[in-house]
Amino acid sequence: MTLTDAQLTAQAQRLNISVEALRTYLDAGYGKRAPGVVRAVHITAKPAGSACNLDCDYCYYLSKEGLLRQANQRIREDLLERFITEYIATQDTEEIAFTWHGGEPTLLGLDFFRSVVRLQARHLPAGRRISNDLQTNGTLLDDDWCRFLAEHQFLVGLSLDGPREVHEQHRPSKSGASTFDAVVAAAQRLRRHGVTFSTLTVVNRDSPEHALSIYRFLRDEIGSVYMQFIPCVEPQDFRHTDAMHLPEAARVAADSPRVAPQHPLSIVTPWSVSPQGWGEFLCAVWREWRGHDRGRVRINLFENLFALQAGQPAHICTHAPVCGKNLALEHDGRVYACDHFVYPAHEIGRIGEQPLAEMAFSLKQLEFGLAKFNRLPTQCKRCEYLKLCWGECPRTRILQSATGDGALSYLCEGWKQFYRLAVGPQRRAAAKAAVVRQGATDGNG
Repeated sequence: MTLTDAQLTAQAQRLNISVEALRTYLDAGYGKRAPGVVRAVHITAKPAGSACNLDCDYCYYLSKEGLLRQANQRIREDLLERFITEYIATQDTEEIAFTWHGGEPTLLGLDFFRSVVRLQARHLPAGRRISNDLQTNGTLLDDDWCRFLAEHQFLVGLSLDGPREVHEQHRPSKSGASTFDAVVAAAQRLRRHGVTFSTLTVVNRDSPEHALSIYRFLRDEIGSVYMQFIPCVEPQDFRHTDAMHLPEAARVAADSPRVAPQHPLSIVTPWSVSPQGWGEFLCAVWREWRGHDRGRVRINLFENLFALQAGQPAHICTHAPVCGKNLALEHDGRVYACDHFVYPAHEIGRIGEQPLAEMAFSLKQLEFGLAKFNRLPTQCKRCEYLKLCWGECPRTRILQSATGDGALSYLCEGWKQFYRLAVGPQRRAAAKAAVVRQGATDGNG
C-alpha cells in the first residue's frame, strides 16, 4: 500500500520517527534503496512447524500446533523454493544466513536438507554466499547427518540443559524417556566430524542452584566453546497470549510476591527462572568464566556485553534499542513478526500472497520493531544500565513499571545484579552521569 504524503506524516509522528526515515524503510520493501541503504533481514524458518519428538514442559513452541491449527507439519517443496528465492532477493548483504528451527527440523529427514542446499545453490547470485545454521535437540543426529552438516558447513545449535540430573528434569521424549544420552552422543559425533556447534541451554527455575555444574559440564565434558544461555520466562497464559497483549490484571510490580515462580498465584509458569535466580546464574558463570576461560570459551551474553561497552551494535536483538529484524516463517508460509511472537495478532503476511520484502519492510513490522523503544518506561530511561539492556526483550516485559508508563522486564533485577558485578565502577559512574545529563535534557530528571 502506497501512502500519501499526509499519511506518511501522520504515521511518522505516531511511530516517533522522521518522515524521511519512514519513506526510506517502506521503499526498501519495494526494492527502492536510498543511497547507503543496505537491506538485511533474518528469518527463523520452521519447516516442520512445532512438530517435535521431545515433550519439554517449558517449550514455548509445542503449543503452536493448537494455537495455529497446524495440520500437515511439513513445508511444501514449491513453498520452500519460493521462500529461499525471495529470502535471497530480500538481502543486500554478501552473506545470506538461513536459520532452520522448530519444533525439531531434523524430523524432516536428511533428504529435505539436501534439497535445501540444492535450491540455495540454484538461486544464489554470483558474488554472494550462503550460510546455514540448524537448531536441534540432537537426538536424531547420526553419522550420515554429521557428514552432511560438515560437508556443507552448517553451524549447529545443540539444545542441552546441563548434566544428567538437570537436563532430565524438563526434556523427556514424547514417551517420557530420557534424552540425555542421545544428546551427549550427538555432541561427541559432531566433534568427531568437525562440525562447529554451540550449546543452547535454557535457564529455568532449577538452573541457578546448579549454575557451576552446568557450565563446567558444558565446558569440560561436552567440550562446548560456544555457549548460549536463554532465560525461561513464560507468563501463565503464554500458550494463547503474547506479552504485548497481556491484560493489566496479569501484570504486577517487581516487588510483588506473585513474581516468584513458586507462588500459587505467580504471573509466570512454575518452571520460569526468577529474576534473582537469573542474576545468580549469570554471576556464578561469569566468575568462573572470567577466572579461567576468557578468550577460550565464548558466551553469547558476555560477548554481547563487551560489544555494547565498546560502542558496537548489540550482537543479540534482545539488547538492541529496537527490534523487528528477526522474523519467523511457519511451514505453511505464514510469516510472523518474531520467533517469540508467533501469535495470530503478529502475522504479517504469507509467502506466495505477498513478496517477502514487502512483509519485512511493512508498516506493521516497523511498528512492532519500534514498539520496543517507543514503549520503554521512564524507569528504564533513567537506569544507568539502559544502553546495555534497552528494556530487554519485549517477550519478558510483563511487570508494571514503577513509573507507571510502560511494562518492565521480568528479569530487570537479575540483569542489574549481573551488571553490578560485570561492569566496572568507573564505567557505571560514567553511565550514571550520562543518564542524569539525558534526564536533564529530556526534562525527566
